[in-house]
Amino acid sequence: MKKLFLLTFLNLSVLVSSAQKSVVLDAFKKHGIDPSILDPASKEWPQNYKFDYKYTSVTGDKEKITLAKFDPSKPKEEQWTVISVKGKKPSTSDIKSFRKNQSKSPVSAKTDERTYKIEKENAEYLVITYKQDPASLPAEALFMKDCKLYMIINLKTKRLEKLQSLNEKPLKIKIFNAEKLDLVVKFTYNEQEKRYFTVSEDLNLMVKFLGQLAPMETISEYSNYKKI
Repeated sequence: MKKLFLLTFLNLSVLVSSAQKSVVLDAFKKHGIDPSILDPASKEWPQNYKFDYKYTSVTGDKEKITLAKFDPSKPKEEQWTVISVKGKKPSTSDIKSFRKNQSKSPVSAKTDERTYKIEKENAEYLVITYKQDPASLPAEALFMKDCKLYMIINLKTKRLEKLQSLNEKPLKIKIFNAEKLDLVVKFTYNEQEKRYFTVSEDLNLMVKFLGQLAPMETISEYSNYKKI
């Protein structure tokens, strides 16, 4: 009986998942949108491109800007070249710290297809929402299970314009308790390469620090992509 119930539950989950995704795919067909837009691989970090990078961190009234370049054709430990930090020549410590932070692998999570939903549809935009499968998230990014993702598609260009992540409840991110997480990733589509490139990543957090709420923001900007 227990096995029968489990099989029934699993079959129902598959049916719900298929139904939710089919509604989204029907909307894509209606608007002439390439369904591969749902594939995380279509938005992954480009492995064979070099680019310029600007990183801005803002905490309270303090701002720190780091300029760098990335070239995957160089040896792994030299792929990132730090140009300046706060307008000055970077120290050895600055370079070491920056390269260490950039060496972390990007989170590659799977979509929980049961959560697909058409959030908004008008003459200009189609907005699809979904959540990530908690089982696919690494421990350090498990807080993302409590975030809802908004895929914003421009109906004039038929392309993904941006991807926004918003928390649905307070989060525990490493040592911080965050009341708010708002991450907006903007994209551009390269017709020649037939792929998306990230233009910017803007992360806004409202964290509790010493009992007080404090805003934190980091902005990553990517430009001058060139194939190697």
